[in-house]
Amino acid sequence: MSKILALDTSTDACSAALLLDGQLLKRFKVEPRRHTHLLLPMVDELLQESGVTLASLDAIAFGRGPGSFAGIRIATGAAQGLALAAGVPVLPISTLESLAYELVQEQSLQQGQLLTALDARMDEVYWCAWEVSEGKLARMTPERVAAPGDVKVEALKPGFAALGSGWRYAENMSEALVAAAQTPLLELYPNAATMALLAEQALARGEAVAPDDVQPVYLRDQVAWKKKDQQ
Repeated sequence: MSKILALDTSTDACSAALLLDGQLLKRFKVEPRRHTHLLLPMVDELLQESGVTLASLDAIAFGRGPGSFAGIRIATGAAQGLALAAGVPVLPISTLESLAYELVQEQSLQQGQLLTALDARMDEVYWCAWEVSEGKLARMTPERVAAPGDVKVEALKPGFAALGSGWRYAENMSEALVAAAQTPLLELYPNAATMALLAEQALARGEAVAPDDVQPVYLRDQVAWKKKDQQ
């Protein structure tokens, strides 16, 4: 069993969770632009409540993106700083995977397909399609950023689950895709509690990395140039 601290600030939600030998302690708030004020106090509360120290952790996990550029940087920096101070490794977790896995956990889903999408602003979405088989999650596509109308997965079957804030652009997606989807769950956010569970699996697979080697995943690296051109 593992001791893992997980952090996420990739969207309007800010969350932290502590996985202790199978038990989860968690904090979660939807407060845009307050992540820098909320995250470390959440961590302190969890450590005090559990009575564990950073140095006793097996790893620190965080939402590595895609998502808000500023948000991803906050969680990345916090995870790196805490991990360096504690002398423990880091586990970067996909925000899109955490959305999918949250539904798998909530519904004890054994079979099915999902399409997770997050609002990427600038009339685009971050998205990925997933297959669930015997309760295990596997990617059907790479993680991508695209205009809503360019989200296409021929292998998706009618009745697939639609998750995340990116589905608020459903009216701009293809009619066939929207018709095949279940009613979208727009208010489902990436969550540190789910990331802690995914991190435990990643740790067992030997995927932990040194804090200095952490790389956030933005998917879109030309935002700064677009903003510059618009000025």
